[in-house]
Amino acid sequence: EVMEERTVTIAKQTHSLPEPFLVIATQNPLESAGTFPLPDAQLDRFLLTIRQGYPTREAEKEMMNRFQMNDPLETLHSIISSEEIITMQKRAREVLVGNDVQDYLLEIIEATRNHELIEIGVSPRGTLAFMRAIQARAILNERDYCTPDDIKTLAASVCAHRLTLTIEGEMKTTKEQIMKEILHTISVPVENVR
Repeated sequence: EVMEERTVTIAKQTHSLPEPFLVIATQNPLESAGTFPLPDAQLDRFLLTIRQGYPTREAEKEMMNRFQMNDPLETLHSIISSEEIITMQKRAREVLVGNDVQDYLLEIIEATRNHELIEIGVSPRGTLAFMRAIQARAILNERDYCTPDDIKTLAASVCAHRLTLTIEGEMKTTKEQIMKEILHTISVPVENVR
């Protein structure tokens, strides 16, 4: 309810959540004790997945130095206001997703639905999330239009966690690898991105 409708119901009373409302989740490896995969319906509500991996040696040393004498989280301050986030979200919705870019995005989505190693491809909710993600990337790159490069850059992050592979697919490859393969097989539009 909270992720889809931005409301929460407690004791039969529904409460609207303030804007902006964001959910950030972390996921431990499934092999870790006490971890369970999220259901597909919940995964589909997350805009994207970011794999962090381990920090570099230098970054880890910097982390040690920052935490050695005190907790930097105690002096954490905001770098952007709620109003600024809402304004950026509104600006992103105004970013043009031209016909050729829409068609390219939809070809990728359709390829996930027709791939022999994918049991469940990207949903219509995932299509809209993909569009919102490329609009946001365009804003971050100071453009008022989306490009095929926005799609290629974000495809695995937006789509991979939405895929359910067949048993054969799970044994042969990864979701990210399939997304790379799909991107490799679909022609990129070179004109009329606006």
